[in-house]
Amino acid sequence: MSFNSTTPGVSGETSRLALLESQLAALFEVSRVLSRSLDLRQTLREVLGVLHERARLRQGLVSLLDEERGELLISALHGQDAEPFEAVSYRPGEGVIGHILTANAPWVLPRLGDEPRFLDRLNLYDPDRPFIGVPIRCDEQAIGVFAAQPPVGAELLDDRARFLEMVANLIGQTVRLARTVEAEQQALREERDKLRREVRGSHGFDSIIGRADAMRLVFEQVRQVAKWNTTVLIRGESGTGKELIANAIHYNSPRARAPFVKLNCAALPDNLLESELFGHEKGAFTGAVSLRKGRFEQADGGTLFLDEIGEITPAFQAKLLRVLQEGEFERVGGGRTLKVDVRVIAATNRDLESEVRAGDFREDLYYRLNVMPIRMPALRERMEDIPDLARFLVAKVARMQGRELEITDSALRVLMRYDWPGNVRELENCMERAAVMSENGVIDRDVIQLTGIDLNAGAPEPSRPATAMTVPGSGAVDFNDPDLDERERVIAALEEAGWVQAKAARLLNMTPRQIAYRIQTLNIKVRQF
Repeated sequence: MSFNSTTPGVSGETSRLALLESQLAALFEVSRVLSRSLDLRQTLREVLGVLHERARLRQGLVSLLDEERGELLISALHGQDAEPFEAVSYRPGEGVIGHILTANAPWVLPRLGDEPRFLDRLNLYDPDRPFIGVPIRCDEQAIGVFAAQPPVGAELLDDRARFLEMVANLIGQTVRLARTVEAEQQALREERDKLRREVRGSHGFDSIIGRADAMRLVFEQVRQVAKWNTTVLIRGESGTGKELIANAIHYNSPRARAPFVKLNCAALPDNLLESELFGHEKGAFTGAVSLRKGRFEQADGGTLFLDEIGEITPAFQAKLLRVLQEGEFERVGGGRTLKVDVRVIAATNRDLESEVRAGDFREDLYYRLNVMPIRMPALRERMEDIPDLARFLVAKVARMQGRELEITDSALRVLMRYDWPGNVRELENCMERAAVMSENGVIDRDVIQLTGIDLNAGAPEPSRPATAMTVPGSGAVDFNDPDLDERERVIAALEEAGWVQAKAARLLNMTPRQIAYRIQTLNIKVRQF
């Protein structure tokens, strides 16, 4: 329904020109408002305010279709907060607003009170005034309704309706852009939350293998210290997993959503280490072509992991002590003091107490770092964890190589006879070499011997029962179990008997001649002691 109240003659043209001039100024302001922000509700309210001031359009309303509910919901009202009206909705085809959405066409009413479909749910509109409602379109599909009331006795209602259509088209583009951005942001939030869950899962306590008493003590210490901002010093030999513990502390702490920044202090000389930790100003030295934030700034609000802290020189120790005490520092070449909130986790494999006594490590820095010490046990101190670690590492290598791999109990028994000076890192390298040398995907005792570990330099073999060889996590090996592979049973018995064939024969209920024959036919390489 439309209404045309144009006035003939010169006065009509004058009115039209005046209206067009005001509408053009209003349209310019509307375009500026829509380009300022993607806060849809605030932007729409500002648009309605411009139309009220510039185009004399009262009681402006924007309602958008909620795709989940399938109803029109109030998104913006001129001069009022839309929240009190959020319960008000219109189904497609319901009332004047719903009809405009369904028809996907403008509707001009010379007097709103004469329309029987007017529901007046908002109790805002003057029934004696005209009413103009136009659809808000996106790709020619109606996604909402834009409505307003011209003054009483307003002329040129069709021209005003066309103006509202132009504004509605701009609103439609803004709504589409805002929804696209919101969908992308939601996808990014979901991806971020998914990655956080994966990271927390990969660095949780369940991902750290250790059933030995020494490792259980470490887990308990990590659980306790993760809750607080206490500085942690992780001690232990190289390759024991100090960085893994640092990860567990951060990702199970209140700072888990903040940055976790790492730096190996042994990898850089003092001058580069200072720039790396504290950052530098533009032109501070040759090559400093721009300002650069250091690791402390990058970790603000989160955690900074300083590996190999025992390698820094006494000259740099004083600079580090200040930021640990006060949380303040200056960038290289700068004079402005910066303050940060950073939790520090340090790690070292050196004997800091001896270095303090020798004067090579500052005593005050030592006590600042050694607030909560956690000692990582060497692998030789938790031999019972070797089978679980080996199986885990074999599964990891299998994923890398894209094939199935398995490790036998005889291989695990060989691994447990070695003292692993390189700790878990050496074990990981050994498993990867074994996987490369295993053509059929089975890592057995012979494959382990091909990796080059020196069993003669290993720890003494722990005492075992006379009738069974025990591998933690696998149970006891019954030498007389007919379901076991014969070669495995013979090797297990020989290892249990110290490679004395007569003793191994008794364990297997064989004669020495029978076991000698099996050693030959099964191609078992006899170890000499």
